[in-house]
Amino acid sequence: MILAGISYPPFPMVHIAGLHLSIHGVFIALGILAGAWLASRRVGRAGGDVVAFQSMLTYAVVGALVGARYLTVPAAVLGGAGWEALNPLSGNFSILGGFTGGILAGWWRMRALGLPVLPTLDASAPGLALGTVVGRRGCMAIVEHLGTPTTLPWGYGVKPGYDLAPQHTALECTAAQAGLDGLCGVYQPVAAYDLIGAAVLLLALVLVVRGVLLRPGQLFGLWMAWYGLQRFLLDFLRSGDATMGPITWNQLSGLVAGIGGLGLVWWFGRRGGEVLAGADPVPLELAMQSRET
Repeated sequence: MILAGISYPPFPMVHIAGLHLSIHGVFIALGILAGAWLASRRVGRAGGDVVAFQSMLTYAVVGALVGARYLTVPAAVLGGAGWEALNPLSGNFSILGGFTGGILAGWWRMRALGLPVLPTLDASAPGLALGTVVGRRGCMAIVEHLGTPTTLPWGYGVKPGYDLAPQHTALECTAAQAGLDGLCGVYQPVAAYDLIGAAVLLLALVLVVRGVLLRPGQLFGLWMAWYGLQRFLLDFLRSGDATMGPITWNQLSGLVAGIGGLGLVWWFGRRGGEVLAGADPVPLELAMQSRET
């Protein structure tokens, strides 16, 4: 018999003033706002152009929506979805795809506005981590990204009648099918692990820029490496995802991001130029001005 430390009914919808809102979507929106607020604050403290930065963020949000939907296409095609995989209104969404699309769209807009790319990406890195912390609360609310069965005391216990996220329908059961403990099963809460990892990453990014001298681009590379490798490792616990041999498509995406981030940290560390401490607004301001001129 297993006593689950976590067990609550999923609540996929919230009803406000006659509106029926997806709680998952609400927390994604709150995550975007929280990340944008933190990044804008850092840009402002560094003496950067906050108005131009927020204009860039608008493009980044649109790019994130597109990327979140279409980075999942290869996995869907491998799963036999055919042309339906390209339907923008159906299918799965990926946080790694959202980051990819948002960063690419943001980079394009930065170039158009003349914003210094590397300092801007560095200023955005803690915001990306904070957005993940807030957004993952939505995944936990709808009980998404459950992992393999576990006996750990903090596993999520599925009770009869729980309406889980669609990919976990097979884990649901009736009262007659439940075990002696009254549960359908206990599973790894992978979304909670991802939230905790992103919170530790946020703290690490703040501490690193206060205690270590970095070259432009290295802080962003650190975020990319940490979160990419985090997703690669955590997805060994997930179940029900499309696979590519021994790993999932999400794991492949995370591994590419993680290795790419490590490469950026190494590459920018070898480059010459100004060294900046991200917590000190003066060096970052000088870096931004030097790129603008």
